[in-house]
Amino acid sequence: MKFTLSLLTLTFISGSILLPIEGINKQAIASEGTPSATPSTELPATSTVTPPVEEAAIPTPPETTQTLATHLVLNLKERRVYAYQDDQVIANYPVAIGKPGWETPRGDFSVIQMVEDPQWKNPWNGRVSAAGPNSPLGERWIGFWREGGKYIGFHGTPGEHVMGQAVSHGCVRMRNRDVKALYELVQTGIPVIVQ
Repeated sequence: MKFTLSLLTLTFISGSILLPIEGINKQAIASEGTPSATPSTELPATSTVTPPVEEAAIPTPPETTQTLATHLVLNLKERRVYAYQDDQVIANYPVAIGKPGWETPRGDFSVIQMVEDPQWKNPWNGRVSAAGPNSPLGERWIGFWREGGKYIGFHGTPGEHVMGQAVSHGCVRMRNRDVKALYELVQTGIPVIVQ
């Protein structure tokens, strides 16, 4: 019996190894199913061959039914961010915004960065915080504004008691669980409207 690429591919997709791989000739693999005349592609006489798995038996990953946001609206007065799909709100979360003198900028922006477990470098003393839930940036970063080397975005915070307040240096602070949920709804390039 000869090995073919289609059988090998089927074997790996099914998650089990049906045939020994050691004796396979590289030429047989590269030939996309064309049998090789070399004896090295034959199974050893002592091997047992499991019949190939039919395609219908191969498990398929579940379809994703999650709705993605088409745009975000940050309402500074309400201190809430709304995730929309078209004209329907699909999620909303309380936030903390920039304090007087460090106001969160108003305008039309878009998501320009997305980072899981971001590290924060303190601009005043240069210290870098460890990533994680106790970091000043929490567990997710969704950047939407940049000027020079400065960025503003949505991020988590260990100080979840500040929701609804104007306390940041322009960024939009969120509870870690909320920014993680928002992170799953957005992708780079979607509009962010700050009003």
